[in-house]
Amino acid sequence: MKILVSGASVAGPSVALWLGRAGHDVTVVEIAPALRKGGYAVDFRGEVFTTVLARMGVLDDLRALQTGGNAMRFVDTNGRKLMRLPAEFAGGELEVLRADLSRVLYEHSRARATYRFGDSIAALREHPGGVDVRFESGLEETYDLVVGADGMHSVVRRLAWPKEQVLERHLDYYVGGWELPNTLGISGDTLMYNVPGKLASVGGDARDPGLAQTLFVFKSPVLQYDRRDVDQQKAILREQFSGLGWHVPTLLEALPAATELYFDSISRVRVDRWSTGRIVLLGDAGYGATFGALGTGTAVVGAYVLAGELEQARGDFRAAFERYEARLRKSVSTTQDGSRAGAFMAPATRFGIVARNRILDIPFFLNQMLRTARNMSELVDLPDYSGQQGQFAEE
Repeated sequence: MKILVSGASVAGPSVALWLGRAGHDVTVVEIAPALRKGGYAVDFRGEVFTTVLARMGVLDDLRALQTGGNAMRFVDTNGRKLMRLPAEFAGGELEVLRADLSRVLYEHSRARATYRFGDSIAALREHPGGVDVRFESGLEETYDLVVGADGMHSVVRRLAWPKEQVLERHLDYYVGGWELPNTLGISGDTLMYNVPGKLASVGGDARDPGLAQTLFVFKSPVLQYDRRDVDQQKAILREQFSGLGWHVPTLLEALPAATELYFDSISRVRVDRWSTGRIVLLGDAGYGATFGALGTGTAVVGAYVLAGELEQARGDFRAAFERYEARLRKSVSTTQDGSRAGAFMAPATRFGIVARNRILDIPFFLNQMLRTARNMSELVDLPDYSGQQGQFAEE
């Protein structure tokens, strides 16, 4: 089949790899002019996620790039430790920078897929013979299937799903992050500083001591801004964090020079059905939560299941889409419900900050949280598609 995939972050290259191995004619379209370099570290926990990465043939490459995870040390204005979480809490079994993950997936899939950067879908029209697609560039083509793997703000979902079938819920927080020179000499623990409703953090780059990465989280109602206007997003961050102490002024001074900025609301999206006709949603486009809901690992597993069900269905894409959703819907809903990362990272009150620090300073409660995270990662009953002409066997 001739298949269009929208999005070249994680879910898109993952499904392109599997579909390409199966012999389909795959095109991946990405609005950015090149692979994105920004973004925070992402982690994979448990056997389900690592098994899929191994079958994709990318696990060894990712292990060579892993950050190792940093412990999280919460400090006061003077840098004194208030509470410390071990590296396992943030990093899981395998932690890599999101940009590195995206690049590895692209490199492993590009021999089996055509990538078209700097373009996006402008219109979709489905008919019995396929889906007519008009791109922003003016190009028009017809595809057998379209996969929306284009994230929380999916253009495929916006064009193909009625608004009443989509629930987008703002979870009261925003997150931003950028790379900067490590003039503060940060090494070892990632340092985290709170005031009510805000978190500013900075950690050293494990592979380049001269660089550091920030993560800023703040509580806010829905903001109106242009998602393509990076300068406007930088201005929002400066406004939200101006006047704070600790290292915040130094970190903000580096913001204007940042060439890559990650900025988004912490939100959750739920769709009544993940497919409509020949169009299907994958990853955050259909069942995403911006932060703290195992979304990266779930997207990789979802790509494996979607491609596997398409092979088993032998052309009956409607049956494949139904089985794909049936296999994943319950587990995805459970992990989404656990997405409270904003409130955890930046409690809204001083009491909330103190309570979080005191509770997680007790080993019993910390171990309970770690156990819960591991259990959530094993909710998916991973199918075995290795009999599908070998393309789903471990590489």
